[in-house]
Amino acid sequence: MVPKPVVLAKPTPIEARAHAVWMLRAALNVAALQCQYSPFLRTVDNYNQMLRKHGAELTAAQATMVGHFNRTVKRGGAASFDRYNTRSYNSFSTLDAQYNFCWAASQAGGALRVANVGSMASVAETMGPQLRAALQVVPPAAGLMVPPPAPFPDFTIAESLATEATADQD
Repeated sequence: MVPKPVVLAKPTPIEARAHAVWMLRAALNVAALQCQYSPFLRTVDNYNQMLRKHGAELTAAQATMVGHFNRTVKRGGAASFDRYNTRSYNSFSTLDAQYNFCWAASQAGGALRVANVGSMASVAETMGPQLRAALQVVPPAAGLMVPPPAPFPDFTIAESLATEATADQD
């Protein structure tokens, strides 16, 4: 099952960029929790580094998103923002494409590590579609991609050589 992306109702351009940032944050948060099976992906480190390095951008994106829900919902904007956060996390939670998602999240986190402060929206707009695409790629069922076992060596030749060597010693 491929999780559905979260779509905003009538976002302004600023809200659309904040949404991209907030979705990247949600994806990296899910990855930090879901991808700890491999320390080489550094998903926990990437998430923590993103919080430290791009904290001001995240705060601005959050304020913009709260403003979006207050503008579009009128009453209950805070509750709508909470539901939006839950849907955001769920939209990246998968078991079917976990390995693909974790790899893509690792790449996105690495991109944020080297990105300049203030450029998180650009990274989010570039890496967000790649994260979403990784959820679409579902590997075949376990066992279908297992290569055939290597053939055993021909032990009859080795046995005959050993027999000849024993005969030569007698």
